[in-house]
Amino acid sequence: MGAVATMETYTVLYVEDTVDNRILVRRILQAQGCKVLEAGTAKDGLELALSEQPDLILVDINLPEIDGLTFTQRLKSEPKFASIPIVALTANVLRGDRERSLLAGCNGYIQKPIDVDLFPSQIRHFIKQPTQS
Repeated sequence: MGAVATMETYTVLYVEDTVDNRILVRRILQAQGCKVLEAGTAKDGLELALSEQPDLILVDINLPEIDGLTFTQRLKSEPKFASIPIVALTANVLRGDRERSLLAGCNGYIQKPIDVDLFPSQIRHFIKQPTQS
């Protein structure tokens, strides 16, 4: 049996303009051992992503100035971000929103409000698993 993946060595960047959402996600992920980086705008998120190279990026779709889909497209156009998962974490739940997120380059989609009990396993799913020999 394989061991449950721990998230203690992972860095997660959360790009979200609502402070309360950032606090909730930070608390959940830090309780799992993750280092959490936060940005309130896509511009700040791009700078942090480029300087810190996180293991996973969570992005709200409805951001001011540059939306989360454009943010995702910009990052995915950089070769060094091709293998870093980007997950839309959004309240956009209309028909087609999930598909638009995936077409923009997101590797997944999690609806808000998040389920605090389920969220760690949802995140664990997207974090790169170490390769087994």
